[in-house]
Amino acid sequence: MIAKVEENLTLHTLAFIQANVYKDSVALMRVAQRLLALPEVVTATLQMGTPANKEILLEAGLLSESLSRAGPSDIMVALQARSRLACEAAETECCAQLAGTSELAPGSAAGQTVEPRTLRMGLASFTGANVGANGGAIAGAHAATIAANITAANIAQISVPGPYAGAEALKAVKLGLNVFMFSDNVSLEQEVAIKQEASRRGVLVMGPDCGTAIIGGVPLGFANNVRRGGIGLVAASGTGLQEVTTQIHRMGGGVSHAIGTGGRDLNAKIGAVTMLQGIELLANDPGTKVIAIVSKPPAPEVATKVLAALQAARKPAVVLFLGSALQVPAGQRHPIRTVQTLVDCAAEAVKLAVALAGAELAAPHHYAIPRKPTFAASQKYLRALYSGGTFAYEAQIVWAKSWLDVRSNVPLKATLALPDARKASLGHTALDLGDDAFTVGRPHPMIDQSARIERLLQEAADPSVRVIVIDVVIGWGAHPDPAGELAIAVAQAKRSAAKAGRELAVIGFVCGTELDPQVLAKQEATLRAVGMVLAGNSANAAWLAGEWVQ
Repeated sequence: MIAKVEENLTLHTLAFIQANVYKDSVALMRVAQRLLALPEVVTATLQMGTPANKEILLEAGLLSESLSRAGPSDIMVALQARSRLACEAAETECCAQLAGTSELAPGSAAGQTVEPRTLRMGLASFTGANVGANGGAIAGAHAATIAANITAANIAQISVPGPYAGAEALKAVKLGLNVFMFSDNVSLEQEVAIKQEASRRGVLVMGPDCGTAIIGGVPLGFANNVRRGGIGLVAASGTGLQEVTTQIHRMGGGVSHAIGTGGRDLNAKIGAVTMLQGIELLANDPGTKVIAIVSKPPAPEVATKVLAALQAARKPAVVLFLGSALQVPAGQRHPIRTVQTLVDCAAEAVKLAVALAGAELAAPHHYAIPRKPTFAASQKYLRALYSGGTFAYEAQIVWAKSWLDVRSNVPLKATLALPDARKASLGHTALDLGDDAFTVGRPHPMIDQSARIERLLQEAADPSVRVIVIDVVIGWGAHPDPAGELAIAVAQAKRSAAKAGRELAVIGFVCGTELDPQVLAKQEATLRAVGMVLAGNSANAAWLAGEWVQ
């Protein structure tokens, strides 16, 4: 129903509810992206009516009285356009898009087949699927490999509103399904209960808030096309997992499996349940020769458990606890190497795999670093605009080693938190633009570049800015040509600075491979053509930016 159409300065706002219609967050992002492509539409946000999503809309000034009455199973829609007619046209298109979700599956005959509406219905639709207490688990006791145990019907991908995600995940676990939980806003207590039940039943729960995994070469969520090989990974970071797997590929290595855990798995209350299961799975997988771990620093007792599990795995291992000073005790029977950056994690894993195979390392691709620009006296600061939270976190660690105090919406310490990341930067600033504060009314920046482009031009207009840092993530689920859109904005930003007598440096990297649909080399060539400096990986980009603002 339509709540109201009202004028707000030059914008018309329309808010309405689609009652009892469910669409997962990625699908809602896609609909919003299509609406933003319509003439004169400037804001399009579609959110399930959960309390957490209402808080997000409230902070953005988009929560109308009518939307506040939405329930968790309702879709809240808020639109803003430059004219009333454009607003109404967007409403019509939005309703058409949402109505399409209830149609019969493509190719099915009307009245004959309906889409499964429960996990049990979906599982039963696969011929011979086992809906028993432990059917089709990845962690089968007599499995030759992990991949051999993954069938068409033994992983449930869950992307529903947080209040329902926990219950659906528990249902899947009790059906003997492994779970990839894209959903967030699941309570810590629920996560503990779900993962403990999964551990008892011998199945794996990746998530909640798990964005990336590659199981037996099959991508889940946002992932990249990387060659198969002997390196298995377990990571509590989506973009971190993408960066390590793509760097492994680019160094000539290959990935057996990449298991996401969700960002809280190494919390002391959860105790790394999924990471410990993942290590055990990789230890028992003949195709995995080297194990790599990626996470922010865990609680000390959790780190001890992880190291013990790696020793028990009896395979060479690499550990990256970002920002941690962890030292592996001497005299370990099986080599465990600790590293400090994502690219070093990939490099050490490839070295270990190559040594085991008796082969030689592939020749590295060198990225030429141009001369340091001549900056104006007013230019002092760096501004980083990341789409991945792990990239922002890693960069701040790099800059802290150079004694740079960098403020952020995901700060290393509370004293460096930005008061309001949406409004203004302060001094050196690193932003995670994938944070909820920036995705209200817009899809995630890995899907839609508009929010980052706006911020890029805003920062470029600031006479105190010397360097802007940008990550570009490609692969399945990402924007079809992110470099193409960003290149136009980078060129505009550099021209504007030049007209004002300043030379603006834009430094970045592309996270991806030649096998990705967007093609790494094409993306890099597009960005180089407009004067963007590419450093090859996330750590090098941060290092170079730090050098240029010293």
